[in-house]
Amino acid sequence: MRRIRCVISDLGKVIIFFDNNIFFTKMADYCPFSKEEIRELTFTHMNLIETFDCGRITPVEFYNRVVRNLKARIDHDTFYSIYNDVFSPNPPVLKIMEKLKRNYRLVLFSNTDIMRYSFIKEKFPGIQIFDEYVLSYEVGFMKPHPQIYLEALKKARAKAEDCVFIDDREENIEVAVRLGINVIHFMPQTDLESDLREMGLSF
Repeated sequence: MRRIRCVISDLGKVIIFFDNNIFFTKMADYCPFSKEEIRELTFTHMNLIETFDCGRITPVEFYNRVVRNLKARIDHDTFYSIYNDVFSPNPPVLKIMEKLKRNYRLVLFSNTDIMRYSFIKEKFPGIQIFDEYVLSYEVGFMKPHPQIYLEALKKARAKAEDCVFIDDREENIEVAVRLGINVIHFMPQTDLESDLREMGLSF
């Protein structure tokens, strides 16, 4: 029988919800594009977001490039107040993590950038219950790149088969499975506590 020693959890849409439509709607006040056009332009320039999430450009560079792409008239601080404030907590899942902490090592595993993560840490201090943090902007890779999973396993201090990974994206789950990690594909209907108990975890 497997013995789980570490719970590795995604952040966005698991512990904290986010809605980038909030950003698109607010940015429409500062540029000549509608919310829908801003959304489309964002997906067109997804490589820019990924570059920022991997820590390969600075916050100032990211701001300058987004403002140029959107032909926006907005100062640096206002831009980041809009860009960052798209999150809301998922208290039931955070409560589960608090219970798990008594018996298991906890690793937070997220694709994120330095500005959004700094904002989240300040606004939602409860996420600081984790033992370790594997953040794409620090590691230089994003899920589903296998390299960042190896970093997560290193921080877990456990073999793949002794870990459970929780994430909302199927492509991220698939890589974990290939590496031998136990997984829970987190969706709106997921009963996380029940799924964890079925894996033998206690609260």
